Amino acid sequence: MFRSTPRKVLVTGGAGFIGSHLVERLLEAGDEVWVVDDLSTGRLANLEAVRSHPSLHLVVDSIMNWPLMDDVVGQVEAVYHLAAAVGVRKIMEEPVATITTNVRGTEIVLDCCHRHGAALFLASTSEIYGKGGERLHEEHDRIMGSTSRRRWAYACTKVLDEFLALAYHQERGLPVVVGRFFNTVGPRQSGQWGMVVPRLVEQALAGDPLTVYGTGEQRRSFLHVDDAVRAVVGLMERKEALGQVYNIGSEAELAILALAERVKGRTGSSSPVQLIPYEQAYGEGFEDMERRQPDTTKLRRLLDWAPTKGIDAIIDEVAADLTARPAVTSAGSSAG
Repeated sequence: MFRSTPRKVLVTGGAGFIGSHLVERLLEAGDEVWVVDDLSTGRLANLEAVRSHPSLHLVVDSIMNWPLMDDVVGQVEAVYHLAAAVGVRKIMEEPVATITTNVRGTEIVLDCCHRHGAALFLASTSEIYGKGGERLHEEHDRIMGSTSRRRWAYACTKVLDEFLALAYHQERGLPVVVGRFFNTVGPRQSGQWGMVVPRLVEQALAGDPLTVYGTGEQRRSFLHVDDAVRAVVGLMERKEALGQVYNIGSEAELAILALAERVKGRTGSSSPVQLIPYEQAYGEGFEDMERRQPDTTKLRRLLDWAPTKGIDAIIDEVAADLTARPAVTSAGSSAG
């Protein structure tokens, strides 16, 4: 975990959006990297640049395969657990798979890490804050919606993942670090499951209306995937991070309607912006939050970390990526 020489590591969901960027970074650092991904939302194309790397071992299978996971984890020193069912649309359309994959899958990963003494980075999410809004710090109280609103199912699965991971650390001494991602964006991300930046950019490039859900006044903070990966790698190299939870995001906020106009400007699109009611996009009973802004003081103090790419650079890179391969959009974080 605490790098002095190249390590053997596993990235679950390594063919997904964040996972593939992390795999590239770890290979560049000299690590030998195993990837387990069932390709349900990940894509082999995301690993195109490193598929032939001699230190990459790709296993196309599910984290739900306990014997397989036990075998792979037994060969590594550290695990970056990114595999999950993610995306608002996937949550609304496939709640059973979301809950099962996120809870059972993480339980399997934790058990294998404990059995073999492998350190763990657990990818969590800003969704765990529920209806919380601005300056969300790691100890902030969570405000969740009713269990009848499946919108909150994903958030609750990740809350349980965090509780379980921290329990393994406290009770059994497992080296664990938890990172909560806030709207990580960049090349290879897909708009298929509700990710707003690639969806808007793709619509702008195609000359289609830019669809904004709700009033468009809801505000979000966007972090480039390279900055997120830099934080993840840094956290797994610091003993002080063990047993701790860290927000990983940008504190700069932008309303979604303003984001759509920004996308139009950066891409030179003349597409109209179309407001779509939440009920039309996701069905009856959908709930959203007006703001979700992280407080990243804890991360910045530990790693002397700060985002290096703003929203304009993010839009430009996403547009370039989609233009380079217009027939296929790349997937978000992979499900295990």
